[in-house]
Amino acid sequence: MSRLLPRRSDGYVPARTTVDASPAPILKAVRTDAMSTFIVEGGHPLHGRIRPAGNKNAALPCIAAALLTEEPVELENVPRIRDVLTLLDILDSLGASHEWTEDHTVRIDASGVEVGNVDRRMAARIRASLLLAGPLLARFGAVQLPPPGGDVIGRRRMDTHFLAFRALGAEVELTDDYSIHADRLEGADVFLDEPSVTGTENAVMAAALAKGTTRLRNAAAEPHVQDLCHQLVAMGARISGVGTGHLEIEGVDRLGGCTYRIGSDHIETGSFMGLAAVTRSRIVIEDAPLQHLDSTLVGFGRLGLECTVEGTDLVAHGDRGCRIRQDAFGAVAKIDDGPWPQFPADLTSIALVTATQCEGTILVHEKMFESRMFFTDKLVGMGARIILCDPHRAVVVGPSRLRASKLESPDIRAGMALLLAALGAEGESEIHNIHQIERGYEAIDARLRALGAHIRRTED
Repeated sequence: MSRLLPRRSDGYVPARTTVDASPAPILKAVRTDAMSTFIVEGGHPLHGRIRPAGNKNAALPCIAAALLTEEPVELENVPRIRDVLTLLDILDSLGASHEWTEDHTVRIDASGVEVGNVDRRMAARIRASLLLAGPLLARFGAVQLPPPGGDVIGRRRMDTHFLAFRALGAEVELTDDYSIHADRLEGADVFLDEPSVTGTENAVMAAALAKGTTRLRNAAAEPHVQDLCHQLVAMGARISGVGTGHLEIEGVDRLGGCTYRIGSDHIETGSFMGLAAVTRSRIVIEDAPLQHLDSTLVGFGRLGLECTVEGTDLVAHGDRGCRIRQDAFGAVAKIDDGPWPQFPADLTSIALVTATQCEGTILVHEKMFESRMFFTDKLVGMGARIILCDPHRAVVVGPSRLRASKLESPDIRAGMALLLAALGAEGESEIHNIHQIERGYEAIDARLRALGAHIRRTED
């Protein structure tokens, strides 16, 4: 059975931040059905140090990978957020067990898992439920999985997953559920039709126990994919090409347990960079994943945010102001996302809000998801000067004087972007549906208060 750490009454800030607090609020939020609201008084500069949590998008596939072995897997630096706890609940429902041995260390024992159906209601709560397909198929030869849930940011196709499974010798039947089975998975040369992150992760986990060698071409190479591959190697898998678009996996008969530490979240780091710019603050981001920030630094540098490196820390100098850097010959600058190592799609919402507080004009082009930009109407209502050209492109003219507003968080990243806007606005804003933010950002209200933000939680 899972075991939660004791609760306390004070606010929670992850271990190793500059404020001493405990995990009570985030655990309470994810374990009850109460709806909470953030009340945010904007216009206050922030200062201090903050440490990004473990990479959410790495923790989820790494948890799923524990299903590949009957031996315990211990994961360190795991963020205690809604999506993580939901996926652990799903594993428990399949017969696994987990225990939090430290604030951010979880031990997973999947020896009691037997192949079976994944609960439809639980699968609908998170997109990451689809990551169970690869390990369950590899270990048991069959899996029946309901359609996953997750953010409503446009169509999120599953075809790349099915292409990879079929190439490895599985049969895929699509009805109300996804039924996937194989007598024996065989290594293959697989060209993925798109560099899908979760498609790559599912394919790697399935190939790890397949017979023979699998070559994945046009594979995703994001930091979270790299984390999963490194964990699998620690479990005994044979994988080469990690960090590139060409992975080679030599199948093994079995995988064992391991202890693996998940890297810091580069998306959360980018969010804190945007926070510094919007609030015109100097913020030190401790132990930043500097090796994964090249494209992020280029993007925010285009917005005029100056950042410096001090040892393993990144200092965002939002207090110096931000002026958008035009392209050559005075052309309008552009921030556009793409597969790694291009600017991360999960940071386009943050970049767009940041641009509203920068001097100049810029085009933000979100190429990956056709509904992610629709939250801009809320920013326009706050006073931002934004022209939404189409579902993928928005022109932002800054700086704008933002006004407080009543807001709804539509998804994880847009919710965080609206929180940044509220912190930069004049007056007191209300942000509802904050469980969306807390699916991806651990105890964000307490961590922001540690920087001097005026933010409090109320129960609806």
